[in-house]
Amino acid sequence: ASRPQVSSSIKEHSTEPAPIPRTMKATMVLLVLRPSIAFASRPNGVVGSKIFGVGKSPISISNRASVGRVGVVFGRSRSSTTSSMRASFVGHGVGTNAITPSSSRGKYTSKPFLATVPAKSASSLSASLRDILEQNDDKAAATTPSPPIPVVASSSAAAPLSTTIDGRTITTTTTASSLSTLDSENPYTDPIITISDSYDSGNGEFVSLHLVDGHEEEDVRVHVKIKPDPFTTLENKRHFQYFSFRSTLNPNSPAASILLSGGEKKSVKVKYVLENAGEASYADAFEGYSTFVTTNVTPFDSDSWGRVEDAKYEGGRLSWTHVHALEEDGGASSAYFAYFPPYSQDMHLGLVAKCAEAKGATVESLGPTIDGREIDFVTVGTGPRTCWIIHRQHPGESMAEFYAEGLLNRLLGLDGTWDAVAEKARELYTFRIVPNINPDGSSRGYLRTNAAGQNLNREWCPSPAPSTNNNIDDDDDDGGDNATYDAPTLERSPEVYHLLRHMDRTGCDAFLDVHGDEELPFNFLAGSQGMSVWGKRLESLHGAFLASYERANADVQGKVSYEPDEAGEGMPNICSNQIAERFDCFSGTLEMPFKECWADTTAAAVDVDGKVGWGPERARQLGASVLDALCYVAPLLRDEGEFWKDLPEDDAYVHPSTKY
Repeated sequence: ASRPQVSSSIKEHSTEPAPIPRTMKATMVLLVLRPSIAFASRPNGVVGSKIFGVGKSPISISNRASVGRVGVVFGRSRSSTTSSMRASFVGHGVGTNAITPSSSRGKYTSKPFLATVPAKSASSLSASLRDILEQNDDKAAATTPSPPIPVVASSSAAAPLSTTIDGRTITTTTTASSLSTLDSENPYTDPIITISDSYDSGNGEFVSLHLVDGHEEEDVRVHVKIKPDPFTTLENKRHFQYFSFRSTLNPNSPAASILLSGGEKKSVKVKYVLENAGEASYADAFEGYSTFVTTNVTPFDSDSWGRVEDAKYEGGRLSWTHVHALEEDGGASSAYFAYFPPYSQDMHLGLVAKCAEAKGATVESLGPTIDGREIDFVTVGTGPRTCWIIHRQHPGESMAEFYAEGLLNRLLGLDGTWDAVAEKARELYTFRIVPNINPDGSSRGYLRTNAAGQNLNREWCPSPAPSTNNNIDDDDDDGGDNATYDAPTLERSPEVYHLLRHMDRTGCDAFLDVHGDEELPFNFLAGSQGMSVWGKRLESLHGAFLASYERANADVQGKVSYEPDEAGEGMPNICSNQIAERFDCFSGTLEMPFKECWADTTAAAVDVDGKVGWGPERARQLGASVLDALCYVAPLLRDEGEFWKDLPEDDAYVHPSTKY
């Protein structure tokens, strides 16, 4: 809490102890909850900016603990004395230490104690805490061994077995006697299946696991929950729908040994159940949806993903099965499941790095997010028309960044190929492309919000505040009928705040906001029909753009879209509406499906370049082909005449509908 002034000189610090508080508590909780993240830092010997706001960080963080999956080292380096403590864990607990200076030389003694991880976070740890903090120069700290897992079974040898771990009951059909003979000396046994979302964009919370009897089609049933986004202020709700988690079969677990019948069986069939799917933001959208799956070692190889064949939404639950085949070396068998294949921050940075190296492109930042990430945008082209294209306002809609990748790859020739349309586009436009405007929400595994819990696509201008909203701008103490929700703000929506500042400086002639839609199985374009600027000009631009896009890519169609707003009833706090009104320009929201893509209203799948199935590659192709449509409408964007009279009949605007 106090911020003493400490010398930033390492030399001075090594001879005079820093005036730190007498007790400094170092807590591991946040690190434990994300055990897949690796940290590396060298000790600097200076009280750090992360603690007191001055100097360099003295904290060295590592995953090289001698016991357990994640280790955290709190160290303070000196020329003659180094004092450090290592925390290791293998289970459902968290180690913290009270660190107290024991002499003017800065040595420390440790007072270990135990804290409990909340149940929702313990699912990915799969064991209990032991071997708490130890000190290099002193005796090892006392350890707290895991208590035996209580097992309750009926007197019948064949009765179902209930195992309670961390407050959850796991029911199996394995007999108590068979389990006890498998590992009678070890009080802890590995579960047959573990669930983890501890990776970039992960979202999935383990609920329960059941070994089923021989009359069922599957061997194991695993229940998982989708974690909700933070509370959304303006909409007064917590969104959730996106999920992405890893499931690992542990062949050496007692239950697996029984199921595999001593090596005779080579696979285990698992049924996965999303038990809160019926409470999701768009629950009905799970009807007709199929889960994505990959058995690759990483979830970030986009070409490895496919869809399961037996997904079913019934009774408010989404379920599917997966057969975990044993690895040849007997190791664990893993699979990743996702609402749509994830696009990680590392993938994003790799894309941006390629753009920065490309001829004729520059990479800049709009500004920082709440979590401190830069909002990258790429500028390319020298044309007179300014085109802004943004992606992933809603972070769970990862297909939007695959779209951005395809667009940038063609526009800049990142694959080394020359393209006449791309060259023409660079002559017609100055492009400013934002591959991911919501990197915080993306990394956190959210569906629709940023780190502050705000839906960015409702933050584009002030709007009436709901009656329960505390973030109001009104002279009345109770808010009243004139209460206003102020947006965008640096506190809640810096992403939109920074982008609008840049757009006001550059202007805009064409704009696309790229999204994914949960319900409609189509690629489609939603316009700004409800805004005051909508008229024959914008209507004709919308029709011509969409018709040209359809000619360039078979995955695009114009008959199915959101029902257009009536004149004057558009919501100005929605991105594409605000941009149309603000710049009197062509502006649309491009939506792609989570479901299998229908290319028209009669077929549920179409072969595109020999590849069937909607996924990352088809999203990239859609992003690449938007250049054809943009080139087509470029001469019309600021045409003050009645250009629509000269357009071919095929370019006519079609009034869309949600019916198909």
